[in-house]
Amino acid sequence: MVRGAFSAVFAAAALAGTAYAGAKCTKDSHCPSETPCCSLYGDCGIGAFCLGGCDPLMSHSFDSCVPGPVCKSGTYALDSLSNVQSIDKYLGDSSKIDWQSQGMPAIYTDPSSGKKSTLLTMAEGTVGTLLASTHYVWYGKICTKATTAQGKGVVTAFILMSDVKDEIDFEWIGIDTSHVQSNFYSQGVTVYTNGKNMTVPGGNTVQNMHEYCIDWKEDSLTWSIDGNDLRTLNRKDTWNGTSGRFDYPQTPSRIMLSLWPAGLPTNAKGTIDWAGGEIDWNSPYMQNGYYYARFQELTVDCYDAPDGTKKSGSKSYKYNDYAGTNNTVEITNDQVILGSLMGTGENPGDAPKSGDSEATQTADVANVPGGNVGGGNRAEETSTQAATGTGSGAQATGDSGSDSGSSTQFVQGSSSTEQSTGAAASIEPKLAGSILAVVVAIAGLAAGL
Repeated sequence: MVRGAFSAVFAAAALAGTAYAGAKCTKDSHCPSETPCCSLYGDCGIGAFCLGGCDPLMSHSFDSCVPGPVCKSGTYALDSLSNVQSIDKYLGDSSKIDWQSQGMPAIYTDPSSGKKSTLLTMAEGTVGTLLASTHYVWYGKICTKATTAQGKGVVTAFILMSDVKDEIDFEWIGIDTSHVQSNFYSQGVTVYTNGKNMTVPGGNTVQNMHEYCIDWKEDSLTWSIDGNDLRTLNRKDTWNGTSGRFDYPQTPSRIMLSLWPAGLPTNAKGTIDWAGGEIDWNSPYMQNGYYYARFQELTVDCYDAPDGTKKSGSKSYKYNDYAGTNNTVEITNDQVILGSLMGTGENPGDAPKSGDSEATQTADVANVPGGNVGGGNRAEETSTQAATGTGSGAQATGDSGSDSGSSTQFVQGSSSTEQSTGAAASIEPKLAGSILAVVVAIAGLAAGL
């Protein structure tokens, strides 16, 4: 009964904020001026389509996409949702928000240490949860500590993804708790020999927290676990004589932490097989109706831009050529914040005034892309299939990081509540051996269905 109620809640959330689909976009057929921004999965729209993940090579013009905020070194504690904002609310102000979310992130408190971390959750009827950085990285070292989800068809991911589909991956398949897959793509082209399986020192990625690092330089790329370098790719070894370029990730990328259902029966058979089979929504590895992965702290050490990079400022990355390689990226002072989800990079619009009709936010045009792009190249089928009947498939979140909202923190075994800022429920342990207790906030919502 509880599982079914949770599924109903999350299924409803998955449909919130959707709009009608725009045109499709490719390198040979760009988006029209009415819906000028091309998403990572080839749909045209406005609003959130024009922010992170907007492909400038397939959009109406280079200016259709909002310029990408430059890399920012630092440590993200991932112990609060106050710096997280949902995709249907984030308008591009990276000075206030560090992470854009889709799905249902939550805060978990470790029972022994009291240390907090972020949970990514996935219930039946959803495409999981994604956190995507609002700042881009153009070469740097990125590390995070994580425990992963378990079960067939379930994939946890820590990836870098550029707007032109350069990609660097750590992916954990839920049926293999002692290995992690490393992979890379160049402009979204699948090369099956690029992936390598790596043994996690000490094993058990579900029970034991490990530190995973991507050290991305202009000439080399290294994947490491717990301080041990396990794989290095050299740019010089990726030359493609046919295309006349290096098939090496080389363009500014967002950091993505995600949990996604690769084993949906609607996905391609190859994707389902890779993920270990169709997902089981009655799995013993689920808690309170959902799968979960946990991320604790993430660090970013930005490296310098390549020599010869055109610079007219220091605040944002922009493309100036359809080749989509590192020598076609410039650093500018251009910054765009949308006035609403009806805006675009070319016409951001003004912020809605008090008393304006909500209809301006829900016009019959796609303004929030669907699916969970945190699955990267492999998740394209998932994103497409998730967009049932709408072409957008937008999945609302738990109101993460809203400017004025607050959440309720529940302590297991207590009838009292404590108001806290941020959004989504903070989760306390049921037992030392169980990572999750009942999420009373959502269960209460489900009871009213």
